[in-house]
Amino acid sequence: MSRLQAVFWDVDGTLADTEMDGHRVAYNRAFAELGVDWHWDQGLYAELLTIPGGTARMQRYAQRRSVLLTSDRLKRLREAKQRHYLALIRSGAVQWRPGVLRLLKELQQAGVQQWIVTSSGLASVQALLDGLHGFSTGPFRGWVTADDVRCSKPDPEPYQLGLRRSGVDPNAAIALEDSAQGLRSARAAGLRCLLTPSPWDPELPAEVGAATAVVDHFGADTPCRVHVGPPCEGGQVTLKYLEMLLDLEQG
Repeated sequence: MSRLQAVFWDVDGTLADTEMDGHRVAYNRAFAELGVDWHWDQGLYAELLTIPGGTARMQRYAQRRSVLLTSDRLKRLREAKQRHYLALIRSGAVQWRPGVLRLLKELQQAGVQQWIVTSSGLASVQALLDGLHGFSTGPFRGWVTADDVRCSKPDPEPYQLGLRRSGVDPNAAIALEDSAQGLRSARAAGLRCLLTPSPWDPELPAEVGAATAVVDHFGADTPCRVHVGPPCEGGQVTLKYLEMLLDLEQG
């Protein structure tokens, strides 16, 4: 069996359920605070999630509404949104996805490098990690955020940078993702990808065939369900299972 050397974690929707009860609510609170007559309901926000990155999301929506969003106003919206997002995390509105903490600990104990690769900004990542577990890095060797790259997912640049920083060959690594954008990015960088699908991604059903395996979550008190890929022993995604996925495509 191949030895797994690195795991690249997406954040929103993969590490934690952040989108609908975290980011979306924070955006709406920021809009209200600054007198912007916008409200993103779940249906609209699911559509906007196809645009990677919060800044681009607001800019594109402003264009759609024919609203002039100055750089100063955009900056104030980002700052207010971040403040509200952190408050939501501290209130317990955002939680780890099932099985994430167990898998993080198992990989850490086995000496597998773990990296975050996300289209979110560094401030959002640090707020999430601080709020959910009281650490700023925890088991992560490092991260690639929207602040580090010129092109966000689905461009391969975020994962290519993660590979360079880790020094790991793509054949010894795997990406954990929840979206079509992330899946495309990982595969374009030559990485295998385990997908835990987001129910909010309208583009994802047509893309799942590109994933190495597809599970509904990583497995906790309730066993995970495998939609694509080999059976998952004990209903939990483990180091052994991830290494099995490396061999699956190498064979």
